[in-house]
Amino acid sequence: MPRTALRVRRWAAIAVLGGLLAGCGTEETGTGEPAAAPGNGAGSRTTTEVRPIEAATRITDAKGVTVSLPKPPEKIVCLVALCDDILVELGMTPTATNSQVLAHPKFLGEEQAARIPVVPGGFLSPEVEAILSHRPDLVIGLDDTHGKLAPALKGATTFWPVQPGSWQDSVGYLRDLAALTGRTGQGEKAEKAFRTRLAQAEKTKSDKTALIVYGSDENFGVATPETDVAAGLFPKISHYPWKSRGVDGSYSLEEILARDVDVLFVETLSFGAPDGKLSDKLAENPLWSRIPAVKNGKVIEVDSEVWAKGRGTRSLGVVLDEATAALR
Repeated sequence: MPRTALRVRRWAAIAVLGGLLAGCGTEETGTGEPAAAPGNGAGSRTTTEVRPIEAATRITDAKGVTVSLPKPPEKIVCLVALCDDILVELGMTPTATNSQVLAHPKFLGEEQAARIPVVPGGFLSPEVEAILSHRPDLVIGLDDTHGKLAPALKGATTFWPVQPGSWQDSVGYLRDLAALTGRTGQGEKAEKAFRTRLAQAEKTKSDKTALIVYGSDENFGVATPETDVAAGLFPKISHYPWKSRGVDGSYSLEEILARDVDVLFVETLSFGAPDGKLSDKLAENPLWSRIPAVKNGKVIEVDSEVWAKGRGTRSLGVVLDEATAALR
């Protein structure tokens, strides 16, 4: 696949590939259960039990990163949508953000989200001076994207690099931030709600073949459980026969056509102003119309802010709700 689409996705999901391959397997994720090994399909049933969360001023996350604070953080700057997701779950809002996920109606909605200051520089290059101007107690960013900012932030605030590779990681980060903020009850409630939703979806698993594709133009990619948190849910709720081919490989429309996809979810990604839906651009290829999902009107354009970038329990809950409804 051409590198243009890969670059678009990398900051949304493929950026987690290295951390996922290194961090998953049988290692505990802080959720009370082992993480699923990459590519192992549906895996074991999800438990709805939630261990108590204890307030703490020091935590060590599932990736081995230790965060120590003198008191519960009140002013948190989010450089990755997972941070925004967790804060909303805990009944908080970021002091500043560079994500658009808060505008989704299941988060704050457009009007309230517009009141949150935006960190200039975009996702890839947020401005350090702008971050520090908010005098944050804690800054949360993606490790392999924002880790380079750590030296500039050192001494002025605490930087927490996160690297979610699975829903178990996302739950672990929720629990850790709930402990640091002292919002333990809210954290337990959010985890319980997500686990219950996932467990219910597993009980009514669809036999339909699903597929998530992403991109900005006719150069598209396939989201796989090994490289995408949302896609990692799909083997539990549907037939999802897509495996990672590494950063430089993906699937062709010919291969997708051969798999008889019943329901196709499309994430349109772009830098700058939107320039049209990915599904409309793919429709220019004659093979597109031959895919069963296309023939039967089961191509669903989803909100990439939630599906590709959110990666927290609230975002993944939206993914489950929308996916299970479409897969019935």
